[in-house]
Amino acid sequence: MCVKGKKLFFSVLVILLLTTVFNINSNAQPGITISNDGITITASDNPEDVTDSIKLLLFLTVLSVLPSIIIMMTSFTRIIVVLSFLRNAMGTQQMPPNQVLIGLALFLTFFIMSPVLSDLNEQALKPLSENEITLEEAIDKASYIMKDFMLNKAKVREKDLALFANIARIEEPENLMDLPMKVVIPAFMISELTTAFKMGFMLYIPFLVIDMVVASTLMSMGMMMLPPVMISLPFKILLFLLVDGWNLVIGTIVQSFG
Repeated sequence: MCVKGKKLFFSVLVILLLTTVFNINSNAQPGITISNDGITITASDNPEDVTDSIKLLLFLTVLSVLPSIIIMMTSFTRIIVVLSFLRNAMGTQQMPPNQVLIGLALFLTFFIMSPVLSDLNEQALKPLSENEITLEEAIDKASYIMKDFMLNKAKVREKDLALFANIARIEEPENLMDLPMKVVIPAFMISELTTAFKMGFMLYIPFLVIDMVVASTLMSMGMMMLPPVMISLPFKILLFLLVDGWNLVIGTIVQSFG
């Protein structure tokens, strides 16, 4: 009897909740209705008026693609690739751990992108929230700011831009800022990977020299069974500390976005 009473109580509670939700939506702003056919969005009398529900939907959409935006349209890719090359060149296995490298890359990304984020907030987000500009104008301004970063500060190679422009069959514009985002973003990605690999190659050279010297010394001493990595690793760490490696590497990465 007690079980039946609990089931009845929960059934009544669910019905009351559904009734409340439908009543709230029925009294909500015009343009959004919920019925048995689903959610219906109709045109508003004022095209420039964006309802809170639509803004919330757009906000959730941006949050869902935010990781892709951080990886594909910021300095994150170059930073994390260079740091991974540094760890492999030193041969320290999982030191620093992946969590530390990703956290460092994220904070460096926020540091480098802070002027861009300020421009996005002042020129696109604030005017949109205050209904001073439309959603289309906000998107255009945000796209212009991001393209300015990718083309001018990150210095996307023109060769990469020409590749995707030719694939998309887009004629070369007089101003690179006129290129669409579908061309700029993939060109920015492969350009960042190319730059990161060049920096990674330069990081490998001093550590490679240490490995060669240690291996040659061990062979001349007849100690062939001793792994050279065990001997070279302390010297690599010592060299990295003597030249203040973290300051040098991080400073070079940040200054590369000048």
